[in-house]
Amino acid sequence: MSHIHPIADFHTHTVFSPHAYSTITENATAGAKCGMLAVACTDHAEATPDSGHHWHFTNMKCLPPMIEGVRVLRGMEANVIDFDGTIDASPKLRAQMELVIASMHESSMPQGSVEEITRAWTAVAADLDIDIIGHSGTPCYAFDYEAVIPLFGQHGKVVEINEGSFRVRRDSYENCKRIATLCKRYGVRIAVNSDAHFHTHVGHFENAIALLTEIKFPPELIVNNSRESLEAFFEEKGIVW
Repeated sequence: MSHIHPIADFHTHTVFSPHAYSTITENATAGAKCGMLAVACTDHAEATPDSGHHWHFTNMKCLPPMIEGVRVLRGMEANVIDFDGTIDASPKLRAQMELVIASMHESSMPQGSVEEITRAWTAVAADLDIDIIGHSGTPCYAFDYEAVIPLFGQHGKVVEINEGSFRVRRDSYENCKRIATLCKRYGVRIAVNSDAHFHTHVGHFENAIALLTEIKFPPELIVNNSRESLEAFFEEKGIVW
């Protein structure tokens, strides 16, 4: 039996990103039903073509911290937009978030050589505003995994193993496995997230858990796998219940 049972989902989308279809309340309620203690609202920042107004992010302070007994985290999925590792959300806006994911998407990040993508992720690793590295196994953004994964760890970044990749980026599997294996080797922390774009996907990580179980990934390196690790991560990030 696997000892990997995530109790928080740090990557979900809402109707603020029009290519997603559920509300914050629906996501939190769905998370409560499957045992999540926390669910982050991490809609796309401005470089995504259908992202909304920045007021969505600045006004997240009006959200209650708890919905249906689930801690709702104010967050965003920011875009890496060039080979210098530039992020599309301003430092001021990112500072208002409790959790910031940085990801590469074909709609906002040019494809480049392994060297160029490595340079971009190396810069992101050193960016103090970034908490989680999002779905970095995408084949068109291949990088020098051996060089960069240890850097993520050295800079305190948490590397995401993204359940959504098994649905919409299926050619990412081998890269995701390689990334997870390197995180195990170098002691780099990970988070297991759904990347839900509909509430029924919140808190479901079956494929990610299977991959991690296959490589015997240490549960203690998963920041959302136990109450103890979750509380330690929250304390590190200054997040209160």
